[in-house]
Amino acid sequence: MKHKALLYHIIAILTVVIWGVTFINSKILLNQGLQAHELFLARFFLAYICIWFISPRKLFAVNLKDEFLLFLLGITGGSLYFVAENTALTYTLVNNVSFIVCSSPLIATLMAIAVYKEVKATVMLMVGSVIALIGVGMVIFNGHFVLKLNPIGDVLALTASVAWAVYSLLIKKLSGRYSAVFITRKVFFYGIMSVLPIFIFMPWQFPLSGFFRPSTLVNYLFLAVVASFICFLVWSWVIKKLGALRVTNYIYLNPVSTMIASAIFLHEPMNIISYIGCFLILAGVFCAGKGTKA
Repeated sequence: MKHKALLYHIIAILTVVIWGVTFINSKILLNQGLQAHELFLARFFLAYICIWFISPRKLFAVNLKDEFLLFLLGITGGSLYFVAENTALTYTLVNNVSFIVCSSPLIATLMAIAVYKEVKATVMLMVGSVIALIGVGMVIFNGHFVLKLNPIGDVLALTASVAWAVYSLLIKKLSGRYSAVFITRKVFFYGIMSVLPIFIFMPWQFPLSGFFRPSTLVNYLFLAVVASFICFLVWSWVIKKLGALRVTNYIYLNPVSTMIASAIFLHEPMNIISYIGCFLILAGVFCAGKGTKA
């Protein structure tokens, strides 16, 4: 059992590492002309096609309440989260967005304490969350803190953070009754359905032929197949195995993988502040994990 638990933790960490790298993929595609809602629809559409090859043919949840919760998953973990996050990048600094979005584990913890009686605000949990968040700030700002508030961008980033926190807690509620494959397929479906109204006001503009450019195609396939189809499926599965809060705490590791990927692919420098920040993130995640009971 201990070996299995360790495997679940490793898989959760690898998933977050991949999601940290996707920031670079998304940035490349947005710079190539895709709009935030276009990028989201494109990646979730392909992911939805992929999951049908392994999904049971069960179409609906057992009752309307669960179907509505699955609809909320599609919004909070899909359309609302991704469109809000990517749109925020057009209004405010990347550092602001990254830092605010990485507060989702702390928000999820506070929500869980308020909603679930079995979740207690242990000292280790709260201290670990704060330490990890400080580490996130050090890694993201990399010793060059620039305060530039933009109400629209920062509110959108906070919206994305709250959306992901709600998504994680909703999966906790549903994972005991449905398989990870079924939940993930419904997330893709309702994510697609809920983003379509945006196209009434902001029609699709990116030429479909643009997807066949080598750089665009590689980044798009990575986002759609690896980061969406595989990672969302795995994320639902490990939440079922380990619990929502324990797994969500690994989101703090997101900027670490982003920083490493930036150093490798974009040749962005790392300094002593970055290394200290990484250490604080790891220490904070460890403490929060020890203090998490759900």
